[in-house]
This record gives sequence, C-alpha cells and structure tokens, in this order.
Amino acid sequence: MDFLTLFAIYVVVMLTCIILVCKYSGQQQSTLIYIYDTASKVISPLTPKWLKRCLQWASHRLFHQRNNLFIYLHILLEGAVYAEFSYDVFGYCLEMGTHRITLYVPYILLAIKTVLFYLCIKRDPGTVTKKKLAKLLYLYPYDKRLFYPGISCPTCHIIKPARSKHCGVCNRCVQRFDHHCIWVNNCIGAYNVRYFLLYLLSVCAMAADVAVLTANMLLDIVLQTGLLWAMYVDDYGQQQQAGIQFIIQHLFMTFPRIVFMLGFVVFVFLLLAGYTLFHLFLALINQTSNEWYRNRGYACQHCQAVSLADHFSCTSYHDSKRNYYSRGLLRNLGEVFYPRQPVGKKKS
Repeated sequence: MDFLTLFAIYVVVMLTCIILVCKYSGQQQSTLIYIYDTASKVISPLTPKWLKRCLQWASHRLFHQRNNLFIYLHILLEGAVYAEFSYDVFGYCLEMGTHRITLYVPYILLAIKTVLFYLCIKRDPGTVTKKKLAKLLYLYPYDKRLFYPGISCPTCHIIKPARSKHCGVCNRCVQRFDHHCIWVNNCIGAYNVRYFLLYLLSVCAMAADVAVLTANMLLDIVLQTGLLWAMYVDDYGQQQQAGIQFIIQHLFMTFPRIVFMLGFVVFVFLLLAGYTLFHLFLALINQTSNEWYRNRGYACQHCQAVSLADHFSCTSYHDSKRNYYSRGLLRNLGEVFYPRQPVGKKKS
C-alpha cells in the first residue's frame, strides 16, 4: 500500500502540473481545464488570501511574462530521463542482446529534437512590423468572419493582416499566429510552425522509444526471475499467486528510478501524442489553434434571425467559411513547411 500511496501522489502532482501548463499556455478548451476550473471554485473559499496573492503573482510571472524557466525545466527533465536510461537501462539491454543500433536510436532522436527545439526558440515566428506591413496585408485575404480589413492593433498601432494576432506575452503581432508556447518561450507562427510540428513528433518518438526499451528490459527481468509464477504469503498466512499489482510493486521497490522514469515517459507520450495529432489535423485543414478555438466559439448572427428551415443552408455557408484558407491536403501541408512569403500589392 505504501507503493500505491506514493504512486498516487506522483500521478496527482503530474496531473496538477500538466493542468496548470495547459491552463496558462492558451489551451483553454479541454476536459482538464474544466476539471481545474471546477476544483478551483470549490477550493477558492478555503484558500487563505496570502496564498491566493502568491499564486496569482507566480502565475503572472510564469505564464504571462516571457522567461526561460520552462526551457530550463524541459532540459532538466530530459537530462534526468536520459541519465537514468544511460546509467541503468542501456547496459542491461546490451546484456540482454539488444542490438547497439537500436539502443543508439534514442540518442539520434535526442540530437534531432535538440536542433528543432533550438529553431523553435530562435526562429522569428513572423513578427508583423510597420516595414513589412504593406506586403503582409496581401499575403492572405480577409475571410470577414474571424478577420476583417481595416482593424488596427491597439498595442502595436498597425493594421492587422489576415490570420495575425497580437501576443500579450511577447507584446507583438504575429503573422499566421497559432499560440504562444511557454516551453520554447516563443510564439508559434507562420515561420516556425514547421519546426514546432517536427519538434512534437520527435519528442513523441523519443518518449515511445525509451518507453519500449525500458518496458522490454523490465519484462525480461520478470521472465528471468520467474515473478509471473511466484507465490507469496499474505497477511492471513495464505499463499497467493503473484498478480500484476504484486509484480509492479516488486519492480518499483527493486528499481524505483526506472519505474518512475518509465511512468513519466509513457505519461509524456500519451499527453503529447494527442496534442501532436491535433496539430497535424490543423496542418491538414490549414488552420491555426487560434482560428480553431475562435471558430468553436463563433456565433452566427444570421442563424439567430432566420427560421429553423433556413438553418441548414446557413450552416453550409459558414462551414465553407470555417475552412476558408484550406486549399487541399497537399497544398495545406506545403504551406506549413514552405510558408508564404510577403508580396507586394497586385497591380490591376
């Protein structure tokens, strides 16, 4: 039971961290955020005022101002996982007869991911400036649903090109704005979304590969030691067949760092796999996260004024508006990996 209690605490802490990151990284529409908001309403009356002020200050500094804390945290967690993998798992897998090339794959993926991570951090996402504005205004047409011509940014004091948005954290307007990512301390926009997408894929591949190799090692230990057929004496003096719970508890007590590392990388993979699939879907339909969430909250004024019989034709019209910038799967992907470049005004 000590193992189950410790593992439950571990899961709760991980879930809390992930919910907080989702909450303050622009992902406002999710089940986790709903659970967080509901729990906050229940706990808020019981929370001391000084603690509320501290939490508000911390959330503002961490999630509403640019800082490198999450970059350092990313490197720290990654370093801890690879240190444990190299120290305990790598050598045992060699003794098992695992091919060296297979064991080198996580390190190759780490090198690829590091390059993509650096590009996400350093590459300009597509900052809209007065110098570029004249050409950016004709990069995309206005759909007159989410983006209207002649709208000025009250902070930058420039006309907002279609598909652009002002980032309050970076304090700039970004072309084809997707979201602000706290893990790279940068906006994701027209000119670095390709690196971000490949970065997500590489992290998923890393987590999956490390998890498979580690799980294979633990499975080999279970088979070699005969834990599947082991018996133990319970509190009542009766012999019991070792079940899954007993095996997991035994592995945790014998290899605590490895089991925690495996649980962490599996958790990261499951979390990022869904997030990656979502961004791949957006790339295929040529939408950004910003446009997706704004479309979900869009209320059609025409539908409110017409009869129910006219709703279907209105819905058809706005569905076409919803995918206004889509040009087919291949062209949509091409636009992500080879973004449009600013052009001058077309001559009539």
